[in-house]
Amino acid sequence: GSCRHRCCPGRNNVCWAPGARRARCYCDSYCQRTGDCCQDYHATCRRAAVGCSVGPWGPWSGCSSPCGVGSRARSRQVTFPPRHGGEPCPDLKQRRGCLGEHPTCGMAK
Repeated sequence: GSCRHRCCPGRNNVCWAPGARRARCYCDSYCQRTGDCCQDYHATCRRAAVGCSVGPWGPWSGCSSPCGVGSRARSRQVTFPPRHGGEPCPDLKQRRGCLGEHPTCGMAK
């Protein structure tokens, strides 16, 4: 089987080619772990592999709860997606706990 014009990132069960004796060989980057890559996978796909690039983290959001336990979030954007089985993108969102301390929290309603 040949990966010519068919290289896929990650695990992709539709990214295959006919192999020897009715077996399938794969052209996704996961085939390296499972050992079922097509013969030309490394020459065709890995040579042109480009890993994901991401931008800097944005600022943390305000606390989701004005009084008591809440969470903050921040995110970043993909600047260049992975290609040809390159490294996948890292997490694009983060969340952490916070404690809302608005001045009105201690006041009785």
